[in-house]
Amino acid sequence: MRELKKYPNRRLYDLTDSHYVTVDDVRKMIIAGESIHVSDSKDGSDITRSILMQILTEQEAEGHEPILTNRAIEQIIRFYGENFGSVVSRYIEQSILTFLEHQDQFRRRMREMSDLNPLNFVRQAMERTFTGPSRDRPKQDSSNDE
Repeated sequence: MRELKKYPNRRLYDLTDSHYVTVDDVRKMIIAGESIHVSDSKDGSDITRSILMQILTEQEAEGHEPILTNRAIEQIIRFYGENFGSVVSRYIEQSILTFLEHQDQFRRRMREMSDLNPLNFVRQAMERTFTGPSRDRPKQDSSNDE
């Protein structure tokens, strides 16, 4: 997990690599598969969520297609006032993890299919069809050929 600290001047400091980073650098870390934890330099509070939300907002401002629709965001806001908000949170997280797992399976299968050489596939099918053990062909007796 990458540890970051946010200072009052709005700068982010990467405690892991000991240098300042931008929000875009943090976005690239996340895309690369790293998890982050951001703490406020004043009081040490966890502000990771606000940085993640800032990254989402900036992605949309750059013209990327929004993943969460207004209707979905409105409903999420409504869940905050209800007792089953934590259930919804776990459901959304599990749904995303399941989606990612299925996406990985699909990519793996597509890669396996693209690795197949169509000519080899046809050749193997023909070999299985025509050169397999034959039970119907009569055996020739080589002793009668003299």
